[in-house]
Order: sequence, then structure tokens, then C-alpha cells
Amino acid sequence: MASLKKLLSDSVIYGLSSIVGRFLNYLLVPVYTYHISAASGGYGVVTNVYAYTALLAVILTFGMETTFFYYANREGVDRRKVFCTALSAVGSVAAAFLLLVMLFIGPVSAFMGYSDHPEYIRAMAAVVAIDAFQAILFARLRRDGRPWKFFSLKMAFIVLSIGLNLFVFLVAPHWSHLPWMGWYDEADNVKYIFYINLFCTAIVTLGFFKELKDFRLSDFSVPLMKQMLKYTWPLLLLGIVGIFNQTADKILLPRLLPGEEGRIQLGIYGACVKVAMLMALITQAFRYAYEPFVFGGQRDKQSKETQAQATKYFIMFTLLAFLAVMCYIDVIQYFIGGDYREALPAVPIVMMAEILMGIYFNLSFWYKLTGQTWWGAVMSAVGCAVLVAINIIFVPKVGYMACAWGGLAGYGVCVLLSYFIGQKKYRVPYPVAAILGYFALALALYAVTTRIALLDSLWLRLALNTLVMLVYVAVVLWNERALLRPIVKKILRR
Repeated sequence: MASLKKLLSDSVIYGLSSIVGRFLNYLLVPVYTYHISAASGGYGVVTNVYAYTALLAVILTFGMETTFFYYANREGVDRRKVFCTALSAVGSVAAAFLLLVMLFIGPVSAFMGYSDHPEYIRAMAAVVAIDAFQAILFARLRRDGRPWKFFSLKMAFIVLSIGLNLFVFLVAPHWSHLPWMGWYDEADNVKYIFYINLFCTAIVTLGFFKELKDFRLSDFSVPLMKQMLKYTWPLLLLGIVGIFNQTADKILLPRLLPGEEGRIQLGIYGACVKVAMLMALITQAFRYAYEPFVFGGQRDKQSKETQAQATKYFIMFTLLAFLAVMCYIDVIQYFIGGDYREALPAVPIVMMAEILMGIYFNLSFWYKLTGQTWWGAVMSAVGCAVLVAINIIFVPKVGYMACAWGGLAGYGVCVLLSYFIGQKKYRVPYPVAAILGYFALALALYAVTTRIALLDSLWLRLALNTLVMLVYVAVVLWNERALLRPIVKKILRR
């Protein structure tokens, strides 16, 4: 119970930086979609470039975050050497990547379809290189149990980014006549998005002064690096396949629907996918606390039972979030501009895919704890193959809806493979019956909301959907009363 309380406590703090911070950042989506028309394809460009950025970030960190946790928690290992070795390796790779992109910017930007705008790619390359370097520094904060500094730096980026974006999109158009605003051109709004990201990312690096001061190149250990690379290379493959599962649709769609149509559809789909990203926020917040928690407690005899219960609670909460979004989609849809809303039918599919991705992450610890990380690469590769096949076959026929279904199918395959193989390699007593029961309940209630959606009255729809939510909450509270009873008694004593 104490371990679960520690997990919950850290999750709340990391969640403030992940969920609250990224939620505030997502408030930029209406700013973008209300000021960049779907027909221009501009938001499609943003979605596409950031998909490449996410993929490259995984390549440049090559699993070193997880590897850092694994080695920093081993007995008899110098944690400072682990930190300096990991940071040196990632920093060197990131610097080499940035140099190569700058030297070959012409061919690189042409390959990505932006030969007319190489500045997009320059900015993207710099952002991803700095992000990779910062990944180990943020991992150091998590390992040292410093969630509040983690929170402060994440929020600093968000606040600065939001402020600059609001200035460019809401203030600058009205001040463009002023002499000192000669740099501003409304046609360059997409470029400004990338430049703001680069500026804010660079500024955050200054907040790691103390951690960088602790860095010593002399502490880089070649023997330790060899061990870490042996552990991390399967994680690199796993990471590439895993992030490709998340970004493949946004990378492939413009290529499968060439020309302006591909970017237009990608922009519409990408905007609606943002509505479903609540699941990604929950999963990320959970991961930040869960990863060091699991590795730190791998010698605890109760760790397997704790993992099983934590997975169940994760699923319970994400299903509640799924129902919340679907019950109030009539209101949430105004989060994006009107000409982007045609892709709203993809939202429940993408949200369910995100839930499966979170479950897959929870199940993944069996091969990380046993050192059999290559299993993760194999399973993710199979899931990715399913996703890519569905995209290639069906995107030319049905457009972006194939992207949504491809993600759901790919993660579904990963979950099944990880569960059944994992139970043979590292058995964890997951409460499968309870988990499937919650899934059945949530999907049945979602089916009810689709019937309620046919009613004409908005207020009646919202009222009935609220009752649907309360049914789910009531069932969860009743089923989990054994866990909640001690908490309620403690509150009543006060």
C-alpha cells in the first residue's frame, strides 16, 4: 500500500507537468485551427513535421532513458558514471545528427517534401537534438526524486510557448503596421510555430545548470557504455517501432494521398486526434512515475501484485476518461475549428487505441525487468506491420479513417502478444476478469451515448450522458469498495 501511495503521489506531481502542462499547450490547437484554414494544408504541415520530430527523438535517445534507470538502480554501480556516460552518448549522437542535417539540408528537406521551406527542417532538427539531450537530464530528475523541478521546467516551456504563440496569432496581426513589427508576415504562421518551439526548448536547457555542473566527461566509462548499449539496442528498435506506431499514419498519409489533398486530410485528422490525446497525457504521466517505481522496487516480493493492481487502476481511469470525452463531445468539438470537425468520428477509435497503447506499456515491464528487451522490439514490429499494412491498403480508399483503425488494430495485436508471452516469461497476476468487465461496461455505455446523440436537444443529451458517466463511476466505486473503505474511514475520523 505504501508503494502505491508513493506511485500516486509522484503521479500527481508528474501529472501536473504532463497533463496540466500539455493540456494548456493543447489550448493552442484552437488557436491554430481557427487561424489556419483546413483548405490551406498548413496544419497538415505542422502535424507531419512533428510526427517526424517524435520519431527522430526516439532514435536520438536510443532507449537511454530506460537504460539509465536500469543501471542507476543496480547494486554496486556508480550512479554518477551512469549519468555521465548516458549524457555523453546521447549528446554526441544529437550533435552529430544536427551537423549532418545542416550540411545536407537540401536533400533532407526535399525528401520530406519541404524543398521550398528548408527553414522548417532546420528548426525541427535543432529542436529534436536539444530534446534528446534534455531527455537524460529530465530522467536524472526523476531518478533523484525531484518531481517539482521536473514540473517547473516543463511548465516554464509551456507558459513561454503559449505566450509567444498567442502573441503571434492573436496580437501580431493587429500590430503589424508598427515599425518594429516589420519581421511579421501572416503567411509565415507555420514557420513561427517551429521557431517558437526552438526558442522555448533552448531556454529550458538553462534550467539544468546544476545537473550540467555535475557532469564530468572524465566519468564517461567505455566498459559501462558497452554494457548499456547491449541493454539499450533492443530498446532502440522497440522505441522506433513504438513511436512509428504512433506517427506512421501522420507520416504515411501525405505520401499515400499525394499533393495538397494529403496535407489537407492530414490537417483535419491531426486536429481531431488532438481531442483524443487526453489518453496520451494520462499514459505519459503514469509512465513518468511508474518506470522508476518499478525498477526501484524490482527486489520487492510484492512488486508483481502491485504492478497488477496498478494496471487495473490505470485501465479503470482511462476508460472513465474515454467516456467523459465521448459523453461531452458536443461541447468538446468546439475545441477545434469548424472546418476540421469532419474527422470527429475518428476520435473514439483513436482514444481506444491510446488506451491499448497504455496497457501495452504496463505489460512491457516483464521484458525490461528480465533483460529480454528484444521481445519488445519483436512484438512492436508485428503490431507496426499490421498498422502500416492497414494504412497502405485502405488510406487511398477511405482516407484518414484507415489511420484510426490501423492504430487500434496494431496496438491490439501488441497487447495480446505481450500478455500471453509475458505470462510465460514473467508471470504477473493481472485481474483479467475485472479488466475485461470494465471494458465491457465502458463499451456498452458508449453504445448508449451513440443512441443519445440522435436526440435533438443539446441539454437533454448532456444530461443523459452525465447519467451514463455516473453509472460507470457507481459501478467502479462499488467494485473497489474494499480499497476505498479504509480511505473513507480515515477521512471521516478527521
